[in-house]
Amino acid sequence: MGISKFMAPEIIFGFNSLEQVGESVLRLGAKKVFIVSDPGVVSAGWVEEAIHYLKQCKLDCCLWTSVTSNPKDYEVAAGVAEYTESGCNAVVGIGGGSAIDAAKSIALLGSNGGSIRQYEGVDLVLHPLPPMVMVPTTAGSGSEVSQFSIVVDTERKVKMTIVSKSLIPDIAIVDPRTLMTKDRKLTAHTGMDALTHAIESYISLAATPLTEGYSLQAMRLISEFLRPSVASQHNREAKEAMAMASLQAGIAFSNAILGAVHAMSHQLGGLLDLPHGEVNAILLPHVMEFNLISTPEKYKKIACAFGENVNSLSPADAAKLAIKAVKSLADDLGIPHSLPIRNLEEDTIELLSQNAVQDACMITNPRDLSAEDVKMLFHKVLGSGHQ
Repeated sequence: MGISKFMAPEIIFGFNSLEQVGESVLRLGAKKVFIVSDPGVVSAGWVEEAIHYLKQCKLDCCLWTSVTSNPKDYEVAAGVAEYTESGCNAVVGIGGGSAIDAAKSIALLGSNGGSIRQYEGVDLVLHPLPPMVMVPTTAGSGSEVSQFSIVVDTERKVKMTIVSKSLIPDIAIVDPRTLMTKDRKLTAHTGMDALTHAIESYISLAATPLTEGYSLQAMRLISEFLRPSVASQHNREAKEAMAMASLQAGIAFSNAILGAVHAMSHQLGGLLDLPHGEVNAILLPHVMEFNLISTPEKYKKIACAFGENVNSLSPADAAKLAIKAVKSLADDLGIPHSLPIRNLEEDTIELLSQNAVQDACMITNPRDLSAEDVKMLFHKVLGSGHQ
């Protein structure tokens, strides 16, 4: 094993931990806080509660909620303009991956200037960001602990991957109560996103003994608690377990990076604005089948993390149980086997495949993929109209 780095923010975890948001921002030197969220999180009441705790600490706030699923470059630009005009000196993101990625990108441009496109890639951020505190309300994205921000370039219709240690928030506040206002579909999609983070980071070429422990524990928790979390909004044990699983998977992928599932889903999300978690869930079993020959021993450990009995099985058969377990979970959650897209032009699939090969997440996929390989995988998930 060569030299490796491991990075994570300060983490405050547990029921009612949201009440620490004011004190957390205050000790980072904040005077006025720019809150980034979305209308759904506002209507659930979490933003109002956070503002209450910020005001208890005598902090002024400015609320910005003009972000949509798969945050767009023009939304980030509008947020930066409002941040600059507001005179705020700290950023708090409250929401799912979209709100938190938007918050991180606004903090980036608010301190470094320019357009978000010029930061696409790895380690292109030159100046420090303002203090950032992130409060996730979905157990999926892991953005509250990661060095990633994903933003759609609406001109090219691709998702830009921005990677920088500067994007790791100062503090992540993970309060499992926030998961109790999510519907079952969002719970399923975000939970499968967390599972994809866990599996892709575990088999990543950049995985280390530090990241592998987080990846495997996240898989164990998801295999046991995602079904009951989808089944009931009020299952406290399941919500707490899924909040922890998402957090651990987020720490793992922030340090070990991801793979072909994310490289492909970024393209579909950018072009067609599809829900990221659902796309990952549909792609995951197909990409796992493709990657199987690269690291069967790790697949065997994935099967064990899902509680499968691999005793007396050959390494190949034990590895296949991992894929079977993932498919079984997806089926139980009602995840479709193919994407809800018909009549996509072959030229478009070709473009999606070419772009996926260039995605930053493809670098750490354990098996090499050509554009033709990616195109084959896209055809597998694009429904009967593309078989």
